[in-house]
Amino acid sequence: MNICVLGAGTWGIALSALLSKNSHSVSVWSAIPEEIEMLRETRTHKNLPGVTLPDDISYYTDMGEAIFGAEIVLYVTPSEFIRATAHRSVPYLRDGAVLVNAAKGIEKQTLLTMTEVISDEINSNAPDLKYSIVALSGPTHAEEVARGLPTSIVSACEDERIAMKVANVFFNTCMRVYTNTDVKGVEIAGAFKNIIALAAGINRGMGYGDNSGAMLMTRGIAEITRMGLALGCEARTFMGLAGIGDLIVTCTSRHSRNNRCGELIGMGKSYEEASREIGMVVEGYHALEAAMALSRKYGVEMPITAAVYSVIKNGTSIYDAMYALMNRDIKSELKI
Repeated sequence: MNICVLGAGTWGIALSALLSKNSHSVSVWSAIPEEIEMLRETRTHKNLPGVTLPDDISYYTDMGEAIFGAEIVLYVTPSEFIRATAHRSVPYLRDGAVLVNAAKGIEKQTLLTMTEVISDEINSNAPDLKYSIVALSGPTHAEEVARGLPTSIVSACEDERIAMKVANVFFNTCMRVYTNTDVKGVEIAGAFKNIIALAAGINRGMGYGDNSGAMLMTRGIAEITRMGLALGCEARTFMGLAGIGDLIVTCTSRHSRNNRCGELIGMGKSYEEASREIGMVVEGYHALEAAMALSRKYGVEMPITAAVYSVIKNGTSIYDAMYALMNRDIKSELKI
């Protein structure tokens, strides 16, 4: 199958390698010429040390050439660039194409999920184009996928047949794929767990223990689930791979840039200093505005999210933020 991957970051390249090993014809696009030149010349990615990429992946800076003939198109840029990438891709999409979003985030201006952003661009600029759209999400650090370590992911589409089609494209002995029809739930979980990962990292950086880390993860998935239910999502989605699964790996792994960024903030650095040290996009930061806007719009209580927002955006002391969280009114755990 001909597959195009839009985005040559670590996740896009890890997925490209997996798809190539599954005997698909893979083309990769990036807007950064130096990135494409390095990939062509070395078959390596600077942020995936020790990984040699398959020889048969093609690399392009011309999006039209990259997408030409593609039956499946993956959008794997940082979430803040998804709309621009989708807009640019519209003229090159074939009728009946399957579009797969592999980015995690919510557009802060519109509060749309990434599949909704992609659909918005296509429906506005090519209303007669027939296409299907899928969200791909789960506990999937690129560093491990690229090395062929056992991983599981969710293929989510309102049409179960399309979800299964995409699942079969990615499935192999190292990648187990489940399907889900709750697309919005999968995307909400994937976007907002990054905020909780910032909180877990701040907790570690402050020198607090495993107890408070577990508290933040558990109550974090509770508030994400509350938001999901308010948006009409399935509660079970948040207990699955795209929800609690992704939350666990993002809150505990040293591969997690959100977690590492939070840890640096907990050690006393500003967000700007921490993000510069990380050197890659910290999606949790970009999700904060949208999360707080949705919280206000739907009247959903998200205390951990609000605390992280207060620390990063308003300069609240991390100790004051934790004190406020710990001294909230007692309530039943059974009330979602």
